[in-house]
Amino acid sequence: MVTWSLEGLLAGLHSDIERRLTQAREVFHHAGTKGDASEQVWLHLLQTYLPERYRTTRAFVVDSEGNFSQQLDVVVYDRQYSPFLFTFGEQKFVPAESVYAVFEAKQETNAEYVDYAQKKVKSVRVLKRTSVDIPTNTGPQAAQPPQHIIGGLLTLDSGWNPAFGDPFATALGKDLADGRLDTGCVATKGIFGWKDDAYHFTEREMAATAFLFDLIARLQVVATVRMIDMKAYSRWLK
Repeated sequence: MVTWSLEGLLAGLHSDIERRLTQAREVFHHAGTKGDASEQVWLHLLQTYLPERYRTTRAFVVDSEGNFSQQLDVVVYDRQYSPFLFTFGEQKFVPAESVYAVFEAKQETNAEYVDYAQKKVKSVRVLKRTSVDIPTNTGPQAAQPPQHIIGGLLTLDSGWNPAFGDPFATALGKDLADGRLDTGCVATKGIFGWKDDAYHFTEREMAATAFLFDLIARLQVVATVRMIDMKAYSRWLK
């Protein structure tokens, strides 16, 4: 009879993620290839373990006014109320209304990459998101303001020692507005997150698994994305 251990299963999940990220760093020497491999590791984690209501891909985000975000390594989006995703060759474009979370994936945390991730996140949050009334059995539900888009940074290691010292906190604090990073993971060191108007850093083993649980918890309290106004997009048809 096989005896299962929840602790063992979760430890195995983290070990697999850390092994894959380490392998990407050691095997691929070209920076672009190494980055692509790291992105795929994080995408695979979220595609496998997030609830089915969410989809995850590398993509640009576009709004109904024709504005585009920078390309994001990881976009978590909805397919219930925003049921389409543009593709052009290998490039994917997600409507701004459908986005729940966006992440930048790098090999390590440092001031340059934190700033880079903040700019990427901001490029999504500043886009226009439409909303229309939702029909229900009891009548239309009024359109609601768009939900907060979660933003973050995912890495294998840290360029700082200690990983969660003042330099990291200072870098994160340079943009607490549209570019704020809400959550993230340094797989070999721990996780960080914004809560109660402050950053919290947790050094821990099984960081990748802890990040996954933290992200799911954050998604649970985020309102469902609003129904997209398709007419706002269709006006671009000639």
